[in-house]
Amino acid sequence: QVQLVESGGGLVQAGGSLRLSCAASGRIFSNYAVSWFRQAPGKEREFVAGISWSGRRTNYSESVKGRFSISRDNAKNTVYLQMNSLKPDDTAVYFCAARPLIVTMTPSEYDHWGQGTQVTVSS
Repeated sequence: QVQLVESGGGLVQAGGSLRLSCAASGRIFSNYAVSWFRQAPGKEREFVAGISWSGRRTNYSESVKGRFSISRDNAKNTVYLQMNSLKPDDTAVYFCAARPLIVTMTPSEYDHWGQGTQVTVSS
């Protein structure tokens, strides 16, 4: 089992920045790809960004490419999502999720989820 805990969410004005953290415990974290998803009220959960087990490969949705950056520190069992130039459309609950080795964009293919952290961007 891998347990995931997100932190770093909050309220920020449009154009501002936040850094989310996903802290993992349990099984060997370095064997897992980790992705961030988000879900706004009334909308489906959507892929935001993902990083492979090694950290060598990253994927981003088109809506955040160039503004968000995902990274990981396996020594600290933590994955980060740096979010810059935030927009009101980025408002959602952000979840981190883990699965073995490689990133996919489909939520059902992830075995482990955190509880989520709220990000609210005001205009």
